[in-house]
Amino acid sequence: MIEFSLTEGADHPDGTVLEREAVRAVIFRGSRLLMVHSATAGDYKFPGGGREPGETREETLIREVREECGARITIVGRRIGKVIEERPAFDEVYDRFLMTSYYYLCMVGEEEFTAQDLDAYEGDLQFTPVWITGEEALERNQAVLDRGEEVPPWTRRETRFLKELLSV
Repeated sequence: MIEFSLTEGADHPDGTVLEREAVRAVIFRGSRLLMVHSATAGDYKFPGGGREPGETREETLIREVREECGARITIVGRRIGKVIEERPAFDEVYDRFLMTSYYYLCMVGEEEFTAQDLDAYEGDLQFTPVWITGEEALERNQAVLDRGEEVPPWTRRETRFLKELLSV
């Protein structure tokens, strides 16, 4: 099981906290992973996202993979990871943002992907589903981090998770 925590900043360690739970799909087809590529940021992330009220983790995985990739999950397998991220909140109501992401092995159908149903920010980042080897995704994410520019908050998480996944 891959487990780690990432903490960024400590401006208000005892302040108000916005907590969120998310799920991520780890989908292999041979030696390739189904990843979501951002054409604007240049990074790769596992498909997935936040759980909505009343949803199970499995329902969230199915919805998120369909929205981000246009793919149909056929099997939600075992959980292989858990990542806890804490960073300054992105709004003025909370001081800290705490997200726990659960990673699951999944399988998708063999049919062609359908149209994506992206959120506005995902469209702005030009999210596209791609099959890529873990090594290639890791190399490209590391290059994005090495540039030292501002990166999406998930880039560090996904890069670290890829490193751990590939070392298993």
